[in-house]
Amino acid sequence: MLNLNGDLINKNGFFFSANNRAFKYGDAIFETISVLNSKVVFWEDHYFRLMASMRMLRMEIPLQFTLEFLENEILKTVPLELKNKKNRVRLSIYRKDGGLYTPESNEVDFLIEVSEYNYETKKTYKIDLFKDFYNFSGLLSTVKTTNRMINTLASIYMQENDLDNCILLNENKGIVEAANANIFVIKGNEIKTPALQEGCIKGIARKKVIEIIERNENYTITETSISPFEMQKADEVFLTNSLIGIQPVTNYRKKQFQTVIGEKISTNFKLQQIINKD
Repeated sequence: MLNLNGDLINKNGFFFSANNRAFKYGDAIFETISVLNSKVVFWEDHYFRLMASMRMLRMEIPLQFTLEFLENEILKTVPLELKNKKNRVRLSIYRKDGGLYTPESNEVDFLIEVSEYNYETKKTYKIDLFKDFYNFSGLLSTVKTTNRMINTLASIYMQENDLDNCILLNENKGIVEAANANIFVIKGNEIKTPALQEGCIKGIARKKVIEIIERNENYTITETSISPFEMQKADEVFLTNSLIGIQPVTNYRKKQFQTVIGEKISTNFKLQQIINKD
């Protein structure tokens, strides 16, 4: 089932119009959310990121779009057979049909999709750089719009080269993120992650991991620019997103990484997922 503006509809009977702005112009944003045993994980963080993104893109926020309303719409969409399982939810917001580059209206529609999701952390995880195109730095790159062409091309490159993920670079050839996750680089007791100004997505899992590290006096966390050379010299590298949690990287080209610290942080992150279910 799908949830279109509060109405549950069958997937097979749903069609976008030819004037859909998400289809024609990528004029849409989305949140990918984990629902665990009928509880929306880190929902408050997702909600406020969604509202901030809508304001940035000058979308009109309906009065009914409260924290409670959208949470209830998400849970309403989870089918009975998936109520006690882990689910992947995609909540998309897009401007209503009409207009060319200039929309006829800033009013929005919403669409909620739900599917079962099970991810097992991989023991071996290989990455490489994707250098064909750059992910340009700037605030717009931090927003999860439906224009994800670079991520798509990086994922195709990954598939063609037997990789588990690819690392995107910005116009300054600094590390931005992976094709579907934020990235953390560890050297000694110093942990770095690309600053938002580098063009990375303002990830919810990224935020939670930073909070975990800040509470640990044994490590320091810095949001900064990171070069591929620094990653090459790192002790550990791990990736994060709301669905996979934390995935340690084991191989970058000929470099082999440890996974000790990443695994410890992963344990804390999973605990946070359980504690912070809203």
